[in-house]
Amino acid sequence: MRLGVLDVGSNTVHLLVVDAHAGAQPVPMASDKAVLRLMRYLTTEGAITEEGCTAVLESVRNAAEVARRHHVDDLLPFATSALREAVNGPELLARVERETGVALQVLSGEDEARLTFLAVRRWYGWSARDILLFDIGGGSLEIAAGANEVPAVALSLPLGAGRSTIGFLHDDPPLPAQVSALREHAAAVLAEALVAFEGLPAPHHVVGSSKTIRSLAKLAGSTAEGFGSGERMQLSRSQLSDWVPRLARIPAEARPALPGITADRTFQIVAGGIVLHAAMAAFGVTELEVSPWALREGIILRYLDHLE
Repeated sequence: MRLGVLDVGSNTVHLLVVDAHAGAQPVPMASDKAVLRLMRYLTTEGAITEEGCTAVLESVRNAAEVARRHHVDDLLPFATSALREAVNGPELLARVERETGVALQVLSGEDEARLTFLAVRRWYGWSARDILLFDIGGGSLEIAAGANEVPAVALSLPLGAGRSTIGFLHDDPPLPAQVSALREHAAAVLAEALVAFEGLPAPHHVVGSSKTIRSLAKLAGSTAEGFGSGERMQLSRSQLSDWVPRLARIPAEARPALPGITADRTFQIVAGGIVLHAAMAAFGVTELEVSPWALREGIILRYLDHLE
């Protein structure tokens, strides 16, 4: 069957169309993405402005039309932290359904972590044994760990790249004091989260997923032999230590000239690098592997599992 996964996130509205059936790897057929950066549209009270609501409506309406043109059998639409946490989120969700016909399912942060972990587990297989996962979105950082398809621990922390940029990096390029403040804040939040992972076995694989981490790996990481004819991307903490300060000195408009830094991530890539470095330091991680599968693939896999 042909499935469409519609991801309304803090940074983008992204439609992924795949051909899939139970027991097989989903095959991507089409992709459509609109850059939102919803954090720009939040009022001081935490509501999405009318301009932001209009942007969401137009993006969802366009994505639904793309799905129809690709003859999608079923559309799996979901929303993450931006709509989950907005004061007027329920009203906007009802408006989206009324005006576009798309009923968005709002995922909890823990659901995001569990579904992303499922995708990573399926990609790496059982031989990977214990996995520690980091996934940086626009609004939140998901961390999960375990040896099974359902992680032993799954957390969502308010350390997304977009949220951290809006909250701390007010200048472009950010001032050194702003970078230091975000680094200290991330370290403090992660120190509290570490308690939940006490007593778990040391991971055999540390994995990063999400566009932010893939962008950082393309910029600062390396490749190693992978499965079949593919290559694995890897990213070390020392490489981040080298590159993040350099990125922080470059204006956002100039960053897309660097390898891996796309226009839709340029404003938040510095914050993403700071948060990822802090997470790796907190968990004592020196290097991670980058998974090509993340939340959208987890949504597809769960749907196919239920069908089966």
